[in-house]
Amino acid sequence: MASTTLEAGLTPASPSGKTFLGHPRGLATLFLSEMWERFSYYGMRALLVLYMTASVTDGGLGMKLATAGAVYSVYTAMVYLLALPGGWIADRFLGARKTVAIGGTIIMAGHFLLAVPFTGAFFAGLVCIAVGSGLLKANISTMVGHLYDGPNDPRRDGGFTIFYMGVNLGAFFAPLVVGTVGQKVDWHLGFALAGIGMALGLIQFLLGTRHLSPTSDIVTSPIGADEKRKIFRKAGIWLAAAVVFYGIVVSTGHFTIDWAVWPLSIAGLAIPFFVFAKVKRDKDLSADEQSKMSGYIWFFVAAAVFWMIYDQSGSTLNVFAKDHTASTLFGINFPSSWFQSLNPLYIMALAPVFAWLWIALARRSKNPSTTMKFAFGLLMIGASFMVMMLAMAAATGDTKVTPLWLAMVYLVQTVGELALSPVGLSVTTKLAPAKYASQMVGVWFLAVTAGDCVAAIFQLVLGDKVVGSSWYFAVQGGMAIVAGLALAMYRKRVVTLMGDVH
Repeated sequence: MASTTLEAGLTPASPSGKTFLGHPRGLATLFLSEMWERFSYYGMRALLVLYMTASVTDGGLGMKLATAGAVYSVYTAMVYLLALPGGWIADRFLGARKTVAIGGTIIMAGHFLLAVPFTGAFFAGLVCIAVGSGLLKANISTMVGHLYDGPNDPRRDGGFTIFYMGVNLGAFFAPLVVGTVGQKVDWHLGFALAGIGMALGLIQFLLGTRHLSPTSDIVTSPIGADEKRKIFRKAGIWLAAAVVFYGIVVSTGHFTIDWAVWPLSIAGLAIPFFVFAKVKRDKDLSADEQSKMSGYIWFFVAAAVFWMIYDQSGSTLNVFAKDHTASTLFGINFPSSWFQSLNPLYIMALAPVFAWLWIALARRSKNPSTTMKFAFGLLMIGASFMVMMLAMAAATGDTKVTPLWLAMVYLVQTVGELALSPVGLSVTTKLAPAKYASQMVGVWFLAVTAGDCVAAIFQLVLGDKVVGSSWYFAVQGGMAIVAGLALAMYRKRVVTLMGDVH
C-alpha cells in the first residue's frame, strides 16, 4: 500500500513525492516490474528442458537430456554474459530507463515466439529472451539505487530488500502457474502465459515511469560520433562474418545445435579469462590492487564452480523430478515443475535468518570471513549433488523416489547460496581496483557465465548415457567439495592477498 507520508524528513527521489512502505514511490513500480519479469523467466525456465526432452508425439522437441541440458546451460550463461553490454548500452547510448523498456519488450516478444509451435521460432525466442534479459537485468537494479539520496540514505538497504522480495515472489509463483499449464494443458500455452507475465511487467513499468528518478534517464557517459562509427563498423564486420560462416554451414547441410552450443560455451570461458588477463597486465594498477585481484580470482573460480551445479536445478534436477520422483505428497498430486518453487520459498524463509545470524556472530566476534563463507557455500552445493547421487541410486528401474529427496537437495543448495551469493558482490566491490570499479560488477556476473558454460561442456562431452546418472552427480559434487576444502585450507594465503579487505 502506498503512503503519502514522508518518513524521517527524507525526500524521496521519485518526482511525485509519494512513498511506498516508507520508500520512494518508484520502488513499487520497479518491484512489480521485476516481479512479473521474474515470473516470466522462471515460468519459462520451469518448462524449458522438460519441453526440449519431451517426445515429439507429446508435443516436445525430442532432444536427448545431454543436448537439452547443454542448450539450457548456454542459454542461462548468455543471460548473464549479455548483462555486460546491457549496462554499457545504458551508460553510453540510452540511459537505464529506455534500456529497461526496450529489454522488457524484447523479452516479451521472445516468450511469445516460444508459444509458436515451430522449432525455428523456439530458438529465436531464446535468443530474444537472453538479449532482452541482458538489457533489463543490468539496469533495473541500478534504477532502484537512483531512487535514494546517495549510498548513505538509511532507507537504501531496505529498499533493495523489498525489491529482491519481488524477485523471489515472481520466481515462487511462476512454476505453480506456468508450469502447471505447460505440463498439464499445452507447452506453448505455458510459454504464452510467461509472455503475458512479461507484458504485465512492461505495462507496470511504462505506467509508473513518472515515479522514477530523473537520474534513470541520464546517459552517464555519452559516446562520441567517431567512437560510435568504429564500434558499429567492428560489430558489422563480426556480424557479417558470422552470417557468412553459418550460412555456409546451414546451406551445406552440416548444421546441428552443436555448432551453436560449442562456440558459445568456449566464448563464455574465454571472455572471463581475457578480462582478468587485461586487468592483471594493466601497469596503472598498484601492487596492492594487483594483489587484491589475485585474491579475487580465488573467489571468482569458487563462484563459477558453485553456479555450475546450482543452475542445473532447471535442467538435470528438473528432469529427475519428472522421470524419477513421485508426484504425490501427503495425498496431493502436483506437476514436477512445482519443485522449481522450492528454492525461492526457502530463500524467503531463510534470508532473514541468515541476516540475523551474521549480525549475532559479528557481535560475538565470530562472524566467518568471506573466504570461509565461500568455502561453506561450496561444501553445501557439493553436498547437494552427493544427496542427488543417493537419490539417483534409489531410483532404480521404474522406482520413483519420494519428493523429500529433492526437497532436501534444494534446501541444502539454498543454504549454500545464502552463504556465498550475498557476499560475492560485496567482496567484488571491495577488491575492485579504482580504475575498474564499475566494470567489476559485470565481472562478478561472468562467474555465472563461466560456471554454466563448464556445465554445458560437461554435458556435451559426457553424453546422454552419463548425464543425470549417479556418477554424474557424484563427480561434480566431489569437485565442489574439493574446491571448498582447498579454499578453506589456503584461506590464510587468500586473506594475505586481500590486503586490508576482510
